[in-house]
Amino acid sequence: MQPELVLASGSPRRRELLRTLGVPFSVYPSSVTEEVPGDPFPGELVEILAAKKALAVAHTQDHALVIGSDTVVALNGEILGKPKDADDAVGILQRLQGQAHQVYTGIALVEVDGGKVSRRLIGHRVTEVMVRSMNREEIEWYVATGEPMDKAGAYGLQGIGSMWVDWIDGCYTNVVGMSLPLLYDMLNELDYSVLHSFSSPENKA
Repeated sequence: MQPELVLASGSPRRRELLRTLGVPFSVYPSSVTEEVPGDPFPGELVEILAAKKALAVAHTQDHALVIGSDTVVALNGEILGKPKDADDAVGILQRLQGQAHQVYTGIALVEVDGGKVSRRLIGHRVTEVMVRSMNREEIEWYVATGEPMDKAGAYGLQGIGSMWVDWIDGCYTNVVGMSLPLLYDMLNELDYSVLHSFSSPENKA
């Protein structure tokens, strides 16, 4: 019997991405802080945070496969997270517009058997995104929609923000919040078969 999939995230975008796989899962948002000591590279940072989220929820489970994920945007090596407020969102978009940047998303899988962690797997993907030049009016209008406020880099590729994305190089779902090709490979590595668990993309969680 395959373990229950548990998504350690309250993100509606990650929930929707996981739902498209058509596998049953439950949602148990992690409440860990996102502070990490030192100055890790973006790929290291998202893996550390994804693992923290997954492990925090794993300790509450008996028989499950817990999925943790984290996303950051990097511009010229500098990590840009979620905006603190509207002014911060405007500032982030002013920096990103007219430039290519990288989106890093980490995924951590933690398998729990009998209430104990039995296996874990961590990885990340990088996607390059080009945001076209935006004028002040466009930036302020977009921020006023509220869409940027809960997103790394202050824009949503799957939403209104797509109007200003000229191109991406790499995995689309990685930018949205979780690389489904990477997740699929990692689940297979831990002997969880999406094909055998599939019922319908309409599974609710």
